[in-house]
Order: sequence, then C-alpha cells, then structure tokens
Amino acid sequence: MASSPKTDIVLYTSGTPNGQKASITLEELGIDYEVQNIEISKNVQKEEWFLKINPNGRIPAIVDKTPTADGKAREKRIFESGALMLYLCQKYDPNHKLNYAYDTDEYWEVVEWLVWMQSGLGPMQGQANHFYRYAPEKIDYGIKRYQTETKRLYQVLEDRLAEQAKTASNDGPWIVGGRMTIADIANFSWVNWAEWAGIDVRQFRLLSQWLDRINERPAVKRGLDVPEPFTMKEKLKSKEGEEEYAKHHSR
Repeated sequence: MASSPKTDIVLYTSGTPNGQKASITLEELGIDYEVQNIEISKNVQKEEWFLKINPNGRIPAIVDKTPTADGKAREKRIFESGALMLYLCQKYDPNHKLNYAYDTDEYWEVVEWLVWMQSGLGPMQGQANHFYRYAPEKIDYGIKRYQTETKRLYQVLEDRLAEQAKTASNDGPWIVGGRMTIADIANFSWVNWAEWAGIDVRQFRLLSQWLDRINERPAVKRGLDVPEPFTMKEKLKSKEGEEEYAKHHSR
C-alpha cells in the first residue's frame, strides 16, 4: 500500500479500533504491506490457521517475511496491537517518526501511555461497546458503569493534553513530546469510536481538537479505510445503518 522501505509484511485485520491502530501505524511509517481481511462476525479469527499466528484468536496480527539485513530468510509473527506498534517502530522507524530513541525519557512515556491504553481505555470502552451495542439484554448498570469509566479515562487524556498544551507547538498538544507518536495513534483509535459506545466526545474540548487533528492526516485516513472503508460515523445517522453496522462488526 505505501511505498518504502521495502518490506514483505502481511497484516491480518478487521475494521475495529485495534485493527486501525496497526494499519494507521503502517501507513504513517510508509511501510509496504498486504492486507488479509479477517471477518470477525464469521469467527475467522478462531480458525486453526489463524490461531497459529495469534493463539488468542484476535486481530490485528502481522507476519513479517522481510529478509534480514544480510539477506537471510525469516518469518516473524507479531500479535497484540501494542506489541505490533512497538515492533514496527523498532524495525522500520530509524528516524523515530512515531516514537523516540530507546531509553530516553520520552520513549518510556510513550510506553507508559501505550500500556495505559491497552490495559485501561481499550478494555473499558470495549465493555461499554458490548453493553451498549451487543448485549442480548439491556443492562443499565453495565452500560452506565463502563460508559462512566470510559469518560473518566477520557478526562485523564484531557488533563494530559492540557498539561502538554503549556509547552505545545502550533500543531499540538500531543500525548508525549511535541509530535504525534504511537501513543496518540493507539488512544485515537479508540476515542475515534466514542459514539459507538454511546459517548459524546465533544464534552472534552482538547480531546476533541486532538481527535480532529489526527483525523485530518492523510495517512490516518488511509489507515482507517483498511481493510474496508470506515463508515461507522455515517451509518450512525440512521437506525437502519446502525443496525447493519453492528451486525457486521459484532465481536
């Protein structure tokens, strides 16, 4: 999809927040890759062939067949989106476009916010999605609990951006340092689905502005449309569209 550096990578993914983390990272780095669409509504991710790539049966995952620097053949699988993003930066981001040099303070801050997202925002908003969209029985306690916790985590991001704004350049603030990193991409990929969890992100001013800035990036737009056009926001404009989208994006 993108042109350089020369790589041989297959991305196994679906149009979900976690899948979009991977495709946006690949597009931002300009890495050449192929896509295999994993239809999660049909449980393709639980098939035996895919479990050999990710034993947990979840997307995204990659298989990297790029030869080593000395020309030796290799085949490396990477699953879990956070690990995948760190791997891509370590292997294919020598100029630190999306991260910082290893062992700098900024590097570890990126890791902190990436792990924070993986262990907090993603799981909590995922549960909000489930109780709000997919649970066979509407349970108000479950909906309120996970929406409330997701909004609390959004406030953590809002406060972080407010602190960063004190020293931000004209195109900031960003979560770490003065530019977008994989910490931003990881968190963006979930915040961008706020309305799917029944949450209005516009109540968070800086977070909304940050969301808009990222959505305007050409590589992000390309990454959102992998493996198929990202139509969630459009589908939410009608009840029929909403139901159709939920049917094909069940987890």
